[in-house]
Amino acid sequence: MTVLSLHNPATGEQIGTLKEAAPDEVQQAVEHARRAFAGWSKTSLADRLDLLAQLRLYLVRHGEELAQHISQATGKVPFEAYMTEIFVTIDTIRFYEKHARRMLAPQKAATPLLLQPKKSYIHYRPMGVVAVIAPWNYPFQLAVIPVLSALVAGNTVVLKPSEVTASVGLLIEELFRAVPFPEGVIHVVHGGKEAGQALVASRPDKIFFTGSVRTGKSIMRAASEHLIPVELELGGKDPMIVCADAHVERAANAAVWGAFTNSGQVCMSVERVFVHESVHDHFVALVTEKTRALRQGFPQSAEVGSMTFPDQIPIVREHIEEAVAMGATAVLGGDIPVDGSMFLPPTVLTNVTPNMKIMQEETFGPVLPIMRFSSEEEAVELANSSPYGLNASVWSQDSKRARRIAEQLESGNVCINDVIISFANPHLPFGGVKESGIGRYRGPLGLQAFTHSTSVIHDPGKRRRELNWYPYTEDQQTMMSSVTKWLYGEKRTLSVDALRAIWREFRRLR
Repeated sequence: MTVLSLHNPATGEQIGTLKEAAPDEVQQAVEHARRAFAGWSKTSLADRLDLLAQLRLYLVRHGEELAQHISQATGKVPFEAYMTEIFVTIDTIRFYEKHARRMLAPQKAATPLLLQPKKSYIHYRPMGVVAVIAPWNYPFQLAVIPVLSALVAGNTVVLKPSEVTASVGLLIEELFRAVPFPEGVIHVVHGGKEAGQALVASRPDKIFFTGSVRTGKSIMRAASEHLIPVELELGGKDPMIVCADAHVERAANAAVWGAFTNSGQVCMSVERVFVHESVHDHFVALVTEKTRALRQGFPQSAEVGSMTFPDQIPIVREHIEEAVAMGATAVLGGDIPVDGSMFLPPTVLTNVTPNMKIMQEETFGPVLPIMRFSSEEEAVELANSSPYGLNASVWSQDSKRARRIAEQLESGNVCINDVIISFANPHLPFGGVKESGIGRYRGPLGLQAFTHSTSVIHDPGKRRRELNWYPYTEDQQTMMSSVTKWLYGEKRTLSVDALRAIWREFRRLR
């Protein structure tokens, strides 16, 4: 039996222990969820949403307390824990309460002329057991929101929280006990790599994973053996393009928050900044001033907390040291402690070049590298020169220019004159391109992604046969050729012979 030790990363204090689920326990959880699916999938959407409403009210009543627990588990400051973990989850629940009925209702589809009098629609049905494998950087909302999305759509769920923040997994278990769903509908299995592998091997009906590119690819390989659909929300190297006509102070404020919130441990962190040469020096001066003013510590009086995962610190150190060795300047920070401290100084780098790791690989730490550009074309090329494509931002007071640049970026999400905020709008689909992942969640597409869409075409069933059925006749050939030319050709006319052939064919249908 493996026991996970639970620590507050900011203080080093041990806050508990937790038994890791064995592979056979994971398999049992999946089997239990599969048995529960028969009843849950037939539960009315109104009843499902009623449980979500109860969950929402529980989070509203206990939000501050829950945020404190999340803060202790992650090292993030309590305000960020509340804003990004609790509030976002509450807001998403409310979104489903208002819109899930419309998003999951059968959708009418148009029917072409030759298929009349048939009617067409799309029906959404639940998939079965959904496996959710959650990350450690936002361990509450990036677990609970996918779980709730799957549940609303009529699936049952087995959740594996990150072992790095396992105490938040316990918090989620308490949440679902406080607002009791039917037995077997939601299971939480704790553990690390072995538990995750067991969950994938248990052949769920869908896998929703948020985490690293490497692990995402491994999960996709394993899932492909059984053609299990996967949704992968992976890393990012998000670019920020600051044009000459941008509101420079607003952009500087955004860059500082976008790079250092949650100590840079955000898949949508601002990890590359490209600034027009005419405002570069002013922008750097403002960013340096604002970064220097940040309060770092834990918990209440700080703005920047600690790192959450010790294994991330060597990556941050390597990226900074390589950049400085290759000519970058650490305008602020840059000294990553080697004494085991989880507090990394917010770092501002200039004179960076595109070939540095700091500009190519996901850093996932409090580092803001800034590079100048001279033309719009150059900025777009630099922004797109990355294997990632999760989020990006464009800064300009010329809306036409901003939209023109935004629509050229290879990114699943783009903000104009703002950062990271894409995820905050539950009406928008969220997801990446390239190595930032596949699939979309949030918005109507995101909820429907937890269903199988079934196309239904319905004929009244009153005619003896169809135009395309046996036996074939010369009139059929004449009719199809003539109608095709009439519908899609340049000369939209029908000859007398064609009209006669069509008339004879339609008489045969009765």
